Amino acid sequence: MLSVNTNAGAMIALQNLNKTNMELEQVQTRINTGLAVSSAKDNGGVYAIAQSMRADVAGYKAVNNSIDLAQSTVDVALAAGEAISDILVEMKEKALAGADSSLDTASRTALNEDFKALRDQISTIVSNAEFNGTNLINNSVTNISALANADGSNSITVLDENLSLGGAVVTVAATASFGTSAAASTQATAIATSLDNLSASLARLGTGSKSLEIHKTFVSKLSDALEKGIGNLVDADLAKESARLQSLQVKQQLGIQALGIANSAPQAILGYFR
Repeated sequence: MLSVNTNAGAMIALQNLNKTNMELEQVQTRINTGLAVSSAKDNGGVYAIAQSMRADVAGYKAVNNSIDLAQSTVDVALAAGEAISDILVEMKEKALAGADSSLDTASRTALNEDFKALRDQISTIVSNAEFNGTNLINNSVTNISALANADGSNSITVLDENLSLGGAVVTVAATASFGTSAAASTQATAIATSLDNLSASLARLGTGSKSLEIHKTFVSKLSDALEKGIGNLVDADLAKESARLQSLQVKQQLGIQALGIANSAPQAILGYFR
């Protein structure tokens, strides 16, 4: 039936053309963004899962930063401790030389001056072994913690090591010196004890630094796995979308032609009135 009031063919052609245009817009969005699911309206469930995983990835970036900060602080303390160990070795050498009973007073005094200079250097190192305002070896803090997971509920803690003179680790007093062979011998014994204590402290700091390094590697791998998972969920297959784009462009052109043909159909009615 031909009618000037109702053109069923044109309505069907327009519906199909609108559908093609909507699909074409969707494909173009996927190609422009590289995402098959770029908003909740594309796929609400997948979008929610992807957003949750993105939040975890962002959290692990904060974890990495926290670990870097803690590790740097521990490494500074470790470097300072190793320097103190080297100084204690030199001090022991001076003290043992000063313990020689055949040494004359002038020589022992010279050795003592060197001994005291090395002693004071320990205090300088301890006071300057600071990173980002935190010093793990001067008894100013009890520990340093780093985030261990994305929600901040777990952490990795490294305890401080007080390496100040006259402490539990470095038992050599801040005023230590010697004027006699007996006093020098006493200092050599104290230094030997300090070296043993310091070795244990350095081992603990080294273990803490290694733990942070291992966890950082794990967090990096976990973050990479999450990002890969997000990609599997929401990334568009651009090869398929490109092929589909060309197909839809052809359908769009055909739809426009079909709509033109349907719109011209009522013109045939004029033939009946000639």
